[in-house]
Parts: sequence; C-alpha cells; structure tokens
Amino acid sequence: MAARLPSMPQTLLKLMEQCQSEEVGVADLSRLIAQDTAMTAKMLAVANSSAYHRNGPSNGLDQALQAIGTEMIKTIVINESVSQIFDKLSQSGSADLRGFWSHSVQSGMTAKVIALRIGYSNPEEAYLAGLLHDVGRLALFAILPKEYAFNFFAPDDDNLCAVEERTLQTTHAEVGSWLIEQWSLDSFIADSVLYHHEAPARLEKAHPLIRITYLAHALNSSALTDAQLEKAGALCGLKLSDLNDIRGRVTDQVKKSAQQLDIDLEEEVQPPAPVAPVAKDVTKDKMIEQVRGMVLASELGRSFSRQQGESGLLETIAKSARILFHFDGAVILLMNGTRDALVGSRVGEHRLRLADFSLPLDTDGSVIAEAVRERRVMFTNVQQAGEEMGVFEEQLLRLFNTDQLACLPLHADGVSLGVILAGFMAWQADDLGKRESFLKTFSSQASIALRTLLNEKDEADNMVENLSRNYREASRKVAHEVNNPLSIIKNYLGILDRKLLNREVVSGEVTILNEEIDRVGKIIDEFVDVNVVEQSGKTDISRVVGEVVRLFQQAEFASPLVKIENRMLDESFEIDGSADTLKQIFMNLIKNALEAMSGGGVIEVGSHGLVNRDGVLYVETWVKDTGPGISPEVMAKLFSPVKSSKGKGHSGLGLNIVHGLVKKLQGLISCRSTKQGTTFEILLPVAQRTEHDSVAYS
Repeated sequence: MAARLPSMPQTLLKLMEQCQSEEVGVADLSRLIAQDTAMTAKMLAVANSSAYHRNGPSNGLDQALQAIGTEMIKTIVINESVSQIFDKLSQSGSADLRGFWSHSVQSGMTAKVIALRIGYSNPEEAYLAGLLHDVGRLALFAILPKEYAFNFFAPDDDNLCAVEERTLQTTHAEVGSWLIEQWSLDSFIADSVLYHHEAPARLEKAHPLIRITYLAHALNSSALTDAQLEKAGALCGLKLSDLNDIRGRVTDQVKKSAQQLDIDLEEEVQPPAPVAPVAKDVTKDKMIEQVRGMVLASELGRSFSRQQGESGLLETIAKSARILFHFDGAVILLMNGTRDALVGSRVGEHRLRLADFSLPLDTDGSVIAEAVRERRVMFTNVQQAGEEMGVFEEQLLRLFNTDQLACLPLHADGVSLGVILAGFMAWQADDLGKRESFLKTFSSQASIALRTLLNEKDEADNMVENLSRNYREASRKVAHEVNNPLSIIKNYLGILDRKLLNREVVSGEVTILNEEIDRVGKIIDEFVDVNVVEQSGKTDISRVVGEVVRLFQQAEFASPLVKIENRMLDESFEIDGSADTLKQIFMNLIKNALEAMSGGGVIEVGSHGLVNRDGVLYVETWVKDTGPGISPEVMAKLFSPVKSSKGKGHSGLGLNIVHGLVKKLQGLISCRSTKQGTTFEILLPVAQRTEHDSVAYS
C-alpha cells in the first residue's frame, strides 16, 4: 500500500527556523526543544556521552544545552528533524538504511564545510540541504518497496535519474523537492534538491545554496572524474585542490559527529537483486499509478484543501503546476456567470493584465476554448499557422515568453470550471507528452478542490441572499403592519383634537392611543428579534373582534357610505394565541374590505360558533363585504405577496400576512367571492379545555 508523504512536525520547523538565525540563544532553543520529547532525550544523551561528560552528569535540559553549546545544538536539531522524517518514510525491518543515512550525513557535512569555505551566510541551511538532497529516493522506496528496491541501492548518478524518468515518469529529485515544498520552509532547500542532478552549465548563476548542494553531491559521488569535479567546483569558485582538502576535513568531522551523536554509519549490505520481471507495461503502469497516488492524490489534495479562499487556492494551483511540470508560467481562467466564456482570475503576477480578459467558448480556432469544451488536455505552439492560433493564445505565449502552451481544463461533476494555462519551451514537449496522464491527475485534483470551494461559496452566498430576502420581506411586512396602528393613532389624534377644541369629555381615546403605540413597538420588536418568543395564553375571540369593530367605527376610518357591523354570537370562544395576533388578522381583513368599497356598502364580522373538522374543534368566524368581488386572476394568488393593484401606499402584503398569522395559530382560512361581495372564513382551534369544560360540550 502506498505510504503517505510525511509532514514536518511544527516544533521541528520552528527549531530549524531558530537554528538558521545567528542571534539564537540557548534559552530560546530550550523552550522549543522541551516541546519535543525525542529531541529532549537526544540532547540529554549527547550531553551525558563521553564526548561532553566532563564536569558531572547533566540532569536538566538547560544544563545539557549549556554543556553541548549552540553550534552542536543546531547540528543535533537538524539531524534529529531529518531522522524523524526518514523514520516515517522507511519501513521497519525492510532494509538496512545505514548506508543511505551515512551518505546523507556525509553530503550534509560537505555542504556545511563548502558554505563556510565560500562565506555563505547560513551554513546550517546548507547542512540541512545536503542531508535532504536524496529524500526523494527514500520516499519512492517507501511507497514502492519491491519495485524501487534495486534503484534505491544503486549509485545516485544521472543514470539513476534516466531510469526513474523512463519507469516512473518522475525522478527522486522531483519527488524530494515536492515533499520539502510542502513544509513551507523559508528557504531554497527544495530547489537545491530539485537541481542536484542538473547540468553544471545551467547552475552558474543559480542561488548559492543550489550550487553548494550540487557540489556536495558531486564530491560524494564516486562516478565523477577530476575534470567533472573541477567544473562542479567552479560553481563555488573552488579548485580541485580545495575540493580534496574539503573531502579530508569532512571525513574526519563525520566520524567525530557520528561518535558524538551516536549515529551508526556502517555501510549498507549488498543491494538486493532486481525483482523478477513482470510484464513490462503492467509493472510500469503500477509504479506510475502508485507514484501519482502518493504525490498527487495525497499531497495535492491536502495542500489544496488547506487553502483559505478562492485566491489562495488558485495561487497554490498555479504555483504547484509550475513546480511539478517545470512550466515557465501558469495562469488560471474561470467560467463566467453565464458559463459561456472564460475570464481572467484576479490572482498571480499577471492579474492586472488578465483582469479584463474574456474568451467566449465558441471562439473559432481557439485551442483554449476547444480544450474546455472537450474537457481534455491540449497543447499549442508558436509554429502553428496564424489562422489556427487565436490572438489570446499568442498573447499568452508572449506573456510567458515561451513557444508552447499547455491547456489543462478544470471540470468536476460534469461542470466546467475553467482552465489552467501554462507556458513551456519546445524541448519540454516530449517530456510533457509522456506525462499527460500525470497532467490529467493534477487537473483532476485541482478541479475537485476548486469545485468544493465554489460549492461552499455558493452555499454561503445563498445563505446571505436568503437572509437578505427574509429581512426585505420582513421589512415590507413591518411597514405594512405598522401602518394599521399608525392610521388608528392618526385618526384618534384627530378625534382628540376636535373634542379638546369643542371642550368635549375625553374618555377612552387616550387609552386606545397608548394601546396602539404599544402595538407598534411590539411589531418592531418582532422584526428586530429573529427568534421571537411566541406569546401564549387564551384569548376571547368575540372580545377582540368587538374591539376591532369599535376602533373602525369610532376612528372615522370608513367612508360614511360604508357600514361596519359586529355579528359575533353573544357567547365567549377562547383560542390559544395572543390578542395582538387576532387584532392584526381582523384589522387587515376589514381594511382590505374598506379599500375595495369606495362606493359604499356593508362589512360584517361574525361567527357561526363551533365546527368539528377531522376531529379538531374550531371556532368559525367570517368577514363579509358587499363589494365588487375579487377577479379570478387575483383569487389564484390571493395569499401570495404580490404587487398591489390599489396604487401608491399599498404593498400587496395584507392577505399574505393574514394567511401567515392564521397558520401560526394552527388555523385555516378560505375565501369565496362573487360580483355581489367577498367572504373570508377563518377556522381557529378552540383553546384546550379542562375535563369539566369538555363535559359541558358533550
């Protein structure tokens, strides 16, 4: 089973960052080392070894660190960090890895000595790069213990890379670089690992750490001639005599360090014989599939899923594409809202130039559009005839300063999401052609991550839109409902003003004003509080209807031509619900009837008493008018929020609010309408009664 590539422990990352600082002190290191049990044990063991045990045993960590000294602490931290990574990658008992560890320590020490010799600012960083330069071999051995065993013990030369490329379509340098890249070290160590088999001519102007690591690897390779070593040494300004001197110094220092750190550096046993060959294609496919599963499915998936937000994910995808496939540049285009064109994403170094780009999917002659439509990896190059290459492709080739363009479509669940566009040179074409399935896997992983992120974004946008819509609707309802008590307040203020002017007795007008003002406050409170506590208790429906009818009669709401009559039965019917809710229901219905009867008529509010429907006991009430009736078109959407046909000042929400309030009381509402008038019938559940009350109804 393929192993998962390990991540660097956070404590070790922090320790290595500290070790790369010239100003780090023992106290700083002690605080971090104490967080790692294995590291603490290693420090104590070294401090109490024969090399340092001079003035008695070191029982505490601080005492041990003082005895060892800062330089050796840094060496131990780096060694132990790498050792933990190697342990995670190696399979216990599967092979003798002492030779691999010996070669790694030798290369690390060589890199450090070279760094000191040429005055590089961070020798510990060079030491770590040397230690890790072959970590890709261990990673491949971990996931392909049988297939890669022979190559693992083979000499680390250019022939090994050629075999890896032919059988795995990747190399240990690429795998190691990718692994280190995931640790997010602020260093060019990953690049040093990637290029340690590169041709010297390409590295002449490279970063010093890359040249140091290359030379350290060369000095520990038995396959190089003196002439080849001279070329390697020239990268760091060193002659062959300097290199021989470095070799001698390193040999002594490695032995000394191995003794101090208790590292067993015996050479490995003879390499195992190659595995009995299976069918060539089967073995190759299996190895390629396992490598992809390890590097892409595991690491890419985890790397992409860790990104926060769309821009972070797109940046990571583009960066990963450049690293994995050696592209000279990569950008991402996304589908637009109408899904008929690709538009530039506002990320990356070219975000300003690409911000206004738009490529319709039906563009003739566009390889990019074709790749997205057909959902397959495609390539284009500068040698194509002008009529076969679109202007957009030509612009991108100039942007990347390359002569070839790779188009990796992004799609998931049958939905096209966009495309990764990357530039490369003609000499890379054969290599990319061989790795086309690798490109597809990368594209698939990126698509899954992008689809997941876009789904989450859509869900968040929908939640915000639903919330906004709910608040907009609630605001309209509040405005509508507040208008009713405000109208009553306005009319009663007019009545009060007239009575005071005529020195008439003021009786219940002030009480009604206070009640309506309180009702306005309650309506607004319900809007502000998303989780409104439902009002409970029993309410006499006959009493509430009587109060509402009197309000309309006394407040001069109605035209003198409209008569409002109370036809409620002379008995009490209680329901479970608040008086305010009932008042809203009947005020809306009566107000609607008034607005429909500008030419006069009669409005009646009454009750037929109790009715049993499907075993539930209701009190039946009705509001009847002699107006012109309701048209079939309005009747079809009677209780839905619609644009009012009554003109300015009417929201079209009155009956929708009534319907909602009746439902809140677990009731039913229906409407009958003819040209002779309209009747609304409301059934509200009777309040639960005691056993004594129930007997009276039986």
